[in-house]
Amino acid sequence: MGRKEMARLIAILFLAIVMTVTLIRMQRSGDLPPLPGRQVQPQAEDPLREGQRRCQRMGEAAANDADCLAIWAETRDRFLGRTPEPAPSATTTTDKGR
Repeated sequence: MGRKEMARLIAILFLAIVMTVTLIRMQRSGDLPPLPGRQVQPQAEDPLREGQRRCQRMGEAAANDADCLAIWAETRDRFLGRTPEPAPSATTTTDKGR
């Protein structure tokens, strides 16, 4: 390799290192503008998420809590894409003895 090629290679490596260090410093200091597709949008409060956090804080006691069991069932159904089944009502039963 000649001196010209070696000088070019060293110059390219030096510029790449300088650019990388500059980008890292700009990112850490917050000088970089946000990327177009990566803007974080505020999300609406999800009562299911709040219930999950409450059950998580309860620890093992949540396994015996009816509200936590319902929250976990809803979470599982939402994850699996299931639609919740309607609860059976008392008016659908018939009284055959009378």
